[in-house]
Amino acid sequence: MNYIGSKFKLASFLKEEITKAVGSDLSQKVFCDIFAGTGIVGRTFKKDVKKVISNDLEDYSFVLNKNYIENHEEIVGKEGFIEELNSLKLIDSGFIYNHYCMGSGSQRQYFSDENGKKIDTIRTKLKEWSERKKIEDDLYYFLLASLLESADKVANTASVYGAYLKHLKKSAQKELVLQSAHFELNDNPHEVYKSDSNELIKKIQGDILYLDPPYNQRQYSANYHLLNTIALYDEFVPKGKTGMREYNRSNYCKKQEVAKSFEDLIKNADFKYIFLSYNNEGLMSSEQTRAIMEKYGKYDLKTKEYQRFKADKTQNRNHTANSTFEYLHILEKV
Repeated sequence: MNYIGSKFKLASFLKEEITKAVGSDLSQKVFCDIFAGTGIVGRTFKKDVKKVISNDLEDYSFVLNKNYIENHEEIVGKEGFIEELNSLKLIDSGFIYNHYCMGSGSQRQYFSDENGKKIDTIRTKLKEWSERKKIEDDLYYFLLASLLESADKVANTASVYGAYLKHLKKSAQKELVLQSAHFELNDNPHEVYKSDSNELIKKIQGDILYLDPPYNQRQYSANYHLLNTIALYDEFVPKGKTGMREYNRSNYCKKQEVAKSFEDLIKNADFKYIFLSYNNEGLMSSEQTRAIMEKYGKYDLKTKEYQRFKADKTQNRNHTANSTFEYLHILEKV
């Protein structure tokens, strides 16, 4: 998934720096990824640590991490369910088709008509199976994560869902085929939450806390609202031209709130090592971040230049740089 703030390209850098600070043997460590997003960082450490605690307020993130992080044992017969869902007869009218496809008269074109109907067909069947207890949670979240990622591949957007394109792009014209969202197998169980990070931090403890909060005013709930809608598949009245739903506005996206929220998180964290990924274009400056973290222990800073996220050719048109800097702030808490 082409995701704002994804740490996929930075995963090896993060693992190298974290093991340098903590030690190479992580087998007895509890690792918390408290702003998990699509779960890339948690997945990177899943097989190396005793337990991953993954958290994010977004519903699509919860689904993805329930599959990629919490699922850790083989699910017998899961591919047969993928085949069955791919072969279902399409329903003619469902929530996604009615509100987010052009053929329904919605005037929105996030998906082709056929793909919208297929999303509705599969999502309806998953809801039915879950309510009838035909499938357990591990299989349910595997199949739902598979749907989210397969739908995203044929979405008619410039990578984020703040708007749809006027004409169906080539990838959006392709037929949606449900593909497996494969997860890593390992012996240890993991935990996934959908909570406010500043509240959850008071209830958990561990060894390594990784922080990757939003760094500017972008609201992930708005940029990925349609994935939340597929994840929830609830009834609501979509608002405006883009069909938005009500969404959470993070304090980490508010210049007047971010520093206080960040310091509260650091203060309440019962973790020895804290690593903060932050961008050089963030609402908090490096100096401000350092001043906060230094109050609580031994501080260090690492930097890494990498390619800027671009949703399309017009994304970030106010910026001329093709690259940006990732700051990894490191705190050994005392």
